[in-house]
Amino acid sequence: MDEKHHFLNRDGVLEFVRAMDNTDFSRSYNSEKHSIHFSREGNGFQLRLPITVKVSADAVLTDSEVKYLMLLVQTGSASVGVFQGGKCLEHKVFTAYMVRKKQGTSQIKHLKTKGKSRAGSRVRLAKTLLFFEDINTRLIRHFKENEFDRIAFSCSKILMPYLFGSKVETPFDRKDERIYKIPKHLHQPNFEVMLGMQRFLNKGEVIYDQNDFPELEEVLNHL
Repeated sequence: MDEKHHFLNRDGVLEFVRAMDNTDFSRSYNSEKHSIHFSREGNGFQLRLPITVKVSADAVLTDSEVKYLMLLVQTGSASVGVFQGGKCLEHKVFTAYMVRKKQGTSQIKHLKTKGKSRAGSRVRLAKTLLFFEDINTRLIRHFKENEFDRIAFSCSKILMPYLFGSKVETPFDRKDERIYKIPKHLHQPNFEVMLGMQRFLNKGEVIYDQNDFPELEEVLNHL
């Protein structure tokens, strides 16, 4: 398999889809992954759409402006941002003392194996719980003030129960249809990392096997 990844800006994505409409490929839209699968004679390839592109019920791309929330959570840090089109309207970075210094592991991981013990562990646990309460308090305000088309979301699995089980309730649930799990590895989410993730999400990505679809090279190179 010779898998290739070709990135396109928003206009390039719209032009690419129009070009594919004039071929014998069939297509289907996956809302969870925000991607279009093109297929022909048992073979297929994917087009990951920019988050700024909206798809209607009949899988037609529209020019409506998209407003979305981005939530990035890792041990000890998180970023929350409100975006409209290509603009960041508001952002906030959260940090918490959640790492046991000598061992370098998070208090949450420690609790799963050792349980609560000394005063330092109790302090770290309290700060962990407050960390998620602060995040959800911020999210609640954003959801009251905005109507979001999508929720761009990245959170390590071990932290999910703390986010959705916080004393301050998360203003969306795990199965919210707007959730878009970001298909990219996340570093500690400061503001610069969040803006880098925004640039990634604002691009489209054609993922294909060059051996199966050699003709795509010519189409993509003309965009």
